[in-house]
Amino acid sequence: MDSDDSGAGGERASRPATSRPDFGGAFPEHIAIIMDGNGRWAQQRGMRRIWGHREGIASVREITTECARMGVRSLTLYAFSVENWKRPSLEVRYLMRLLRRFLIQERPTLLKNGVRLSAIGRIDTLPDDARAALAETERLTAGCDGMLLRLALSYGSRSELADALRAAVRDAKSGKLAPEQVDEDTLRRYLYDPSTPDPDLLIRTAGEMRVSNFLLWQISYSEIYIAEECWPAFRTPQLHAALRDYAGRVRKFGGLISDSAPTPEFPARLSKGRERA
Repeated sequence: MDSDDSGAGGERASRPATSRPDFGGAFPEHIAIIMDGNGRWAQQRGMRRIWGHREGIASVREITTECARMGVRSLTLYAFSVENWKRPSLEVRYLMRLLRRFLIQERPTLLKNGVRLSAIGRIDTLPDDARAALAETERLTAGCDGMLLRLALSYGSRSELADALRAAVRDAKSGKLAPEQVDEDTLRRYLYDPSTPDPDLLIRTAGEMRVSNFLLWQISYSEIYIAEECWPAFRTPQLHAALRDYAGRVRKFGGLISDSAPTPEFPARLSKGRERA
């Protein structure tokens, strides 16, 4: 993202004009990314792991800006998992400092691009200074009407489901929730961010073939794309490659192409190309 002080005082920022290449098919409204391979990228170059994390910020900046420019409605980045707390304390402290710096330095550009920032996860486990920077950036960008950028911080999908179940049990005990009322929609309301639609496309970098405890509920019908590049090397051309691949898929949501018009449970977002079950 380019640095620009316009809107830094928290004024409402409108989304920039949408401009995107013709990928030849459907375009995802919500993209989720598992940003993997920072440390590996650095080690392959004889550098310390922390340099991979620093370079990864440049990819966050470029991918966020490009997604906002193309009219993506929501972008969710897996920034720090609950399992990441197990890493060496020095690396964790550096990552938290990097997070705070990112949240402060990127404010003008988020505003310039009309990007609203929010976070999901066990935010209360973050250091005080990182939480304060996050809260202030959320406040400053709250009036932006462009893309939603969600950072998954101290996040784990199993933790999210456990937290949701705990809250549902509390409501059941207090009489606010009857067991016979519990269905998928009920459980969804207890997730960290129930209002944001599920990802259409999940991207994972560094060639790894797993979802690593990320949005397990939400990616039930997401298309998955694996990029061979480590996250610091994942830039606009690689993003466009993922979008071209997505455009060639047909999303059936368990149904058949010959079925009658889709219901709200089976969205009509079908594109040309090969079918996916």
